[in-house]
Amino acid sequence: MAFDARLLTGVGVFAAVAEAGNFAKAAKILGLTPSGVSRSIARLEARIGVRLFDRNSRVVTLTEEGRRFHARAMPLLAGLEEATVDASGASMVVSGRLRVSIDPWFARMVVAPRLPEFMARYPKLFVELTSTNYREDMMLGVDVAVRFGSPDVASLIVRKLLETPVITCAAPSYIKRCGEPKTPHDLVHHEVLLFRDPQTGRPFQWQFQRGAEIVEVEVAGRVMMDDPTVALEACLAGQGVFQSLAVGLAPWLSRGDIVQILPSWCEEKFPLYAYHPSRALPPAKVTAFLNFIQAIAGAEDRRDAPT
Repeated sequence: MAFDARLLTGVGVFAAVAEAGNFAKAAKILGLTPSGVSRSIARLEARIGVRLFDRNSRVVTLTEEGRRFHARAMPLLAGLEEATVDASGASMVVSGRLRVSIDPWFARMVVAPRLPEFMARYPKLFVELTSTNYREDMMLGVDVAVRFGSPDVASLIVRKLLETPVITCAAPSYIKRCGEPKTPHDLVHHEVLLFRDPQTGRPFQWQFQRGAEIVEVEVAGRVMMDDPTVALEACLAGQGVFQSLAVGLAPWLSRGDIVQILPSWCEEKFPLYAYHPSRALPPAKVTAFLNFIQAIAGAEDRRDAPT
């Protein structure tokens, strides 16, 4: 099939509609009329033989075929953008818009406090940061994704940022009221703060590791949350025992706002990875952000390691 330059134009319009959510907003961004955008999308759909959007009077959403096309086409468009920058002699300039999807805990506890440093370093860069821990379609419309847990996306470039211990904590007020558990099994008699696994909808299991010994405990709690930072606040208030990633907790631990319990049972490690589309030469903005979070993750990992 011969290459049709109009196909490239149609893909650009498709990307704008997918991001804007409707034809009118996309038309304003592109400097076109809504009818012109609609015709361009119709031509693209006819060209590739599938419906890319479900349409109603106010909003359009990607079909399943549209989502797959978006995931494949966006890295190609980004590659063209990078090629253009490179051809203009500005390949080393960190500029433009960087879209990041990042785990909420790491975003709030580690990245946000250091973000002014990154933005000051690259004054021509604009950052759109979305906090979510869901993995499904995590690269949809973004340049970089950051997630805890083992990598499972073979089509992406993966960079390991850190391995952080899983520690168990409680507020001094809770320990004074309820006592301090001495073994993992003592937790069956304590109120714990449960955290929902975004993949299964069920609470994460509580697991403890000491050397080669691994213990799973069937804990119970009356409160289950899907945001670990909210669970931290509840722990600080004395609601119950909290099991958390160690990264980011140093300020509360050092002040004594929370106390690590069962410190000899914290040898389980949880990895953090960054993902970006598989390309030989990632954009300068992606490389700059990856290097930045690698550095701050390493610093936090060393600071938060339990002693």
